[in-house]
Amino acid sequence: MAELQAGTPEESAFLAELIDARMLIGSGVPGLLGRGERFERIRAAVDALITRAGADEEPERMAFPPLIPRRQLEQIGYLKSFPHLAGSVFSFEGDEAAAAEQERKASLHQDWSEHQSQTDLVLTPAACYPVYPAIAARGPLPPEGVVVDAGGAYVFRHEPSGDPARLQMFHQREMVRIGAPEAVLDWRARWRDRAVELLRSIGLDARFDVANDPFFGRSGRMLARSQRAQELKFEVLVPIASPQPTAVASFNYHQEHFAEVHGLTIAASDGQPASAAHTACLGFGLERISLALLRAHGLELDRWPAEVRERLELT
Repeated sequence: MAELQAGTPEESAFLAELIDARMLIGSGVPGLLGRGERFERIRAAVDALITRAGADEEPERMAFPPLIPRRQLEQIGYLKSFPHLAGSVFSFEGDEAAAAEQERKASLHQDWSEHQSQTDLVLTPAACYPVYPAIAARGPLPPEGVVVDAGGAYVFRHEPSGDPARLQMFHQREMVRIGAPEAVLDWRARWRDRAVELLRSIGLDARFDVANDPFFGRSGRMLARSQRAQELKFEVLVPIASPQPTAVASFNYHQEHFAEVHGLTIAASDGQPASAAHTACLGFGLERISLALLRAHGLELDRWPAEVRERLELT
């Protein structure tokens, strides 16, 4: 079980303020929060702002549920790198006697997991994951590749916390670029700079930095160092409630990883054999950006700076 990360006094106070203002709705489980009407207005406005920012690329739009086949998670090696974050779906398949025993234990809040069996589904940990097999199924891509907007899907990370910006279930607005290495790297760099400009335009103190994923274990520390050394991951950071700025957007370059897993290829323009595609993704944490806006401008939307409201079309 993931270790609970207790919130700092500042994080706890901000969370209490948000719940008291009915921006967020507590569930009794750390990191699992409902959203009030005004919070959802902000989140939807941020989502729409990102859509407008990327409209010039005319991306192909896809939408997926917050579940993926378990086999996909196994194929990409997620359980090697992030076993502490994964969430699996289990279900009951027993007889009436087992059902009655399960209910008895559940009514006493005892462990009833022995009556559950693993299904073929897992909770989606990154909104880009369903995109790669869907595109690969089409066969070789044209030389220019493709840009996909996977929308603002719910994703799950098992890291319960008292920090309101570290949720177990949250919306990740994901864009994916699949193509030749130069095109993919150029796209990621342009979106990195665009994201900083976008967030600054709504009054957030945004900056980007080289980062690494939270890989698991001793080998994970080596992977993290390698990821940083090759600058495969960038994050955009803004202040929320933690002592240090919080990542609200990330930009990952996967090189050929997903091509090797799913068979993604790019057709050559000169009749040569197709080559392995490179991929990159960017993800905006919609709840985190919304929280950063509330932290920067206050909980009363009608008192936000006029230019921020206009930029977000909240007027």
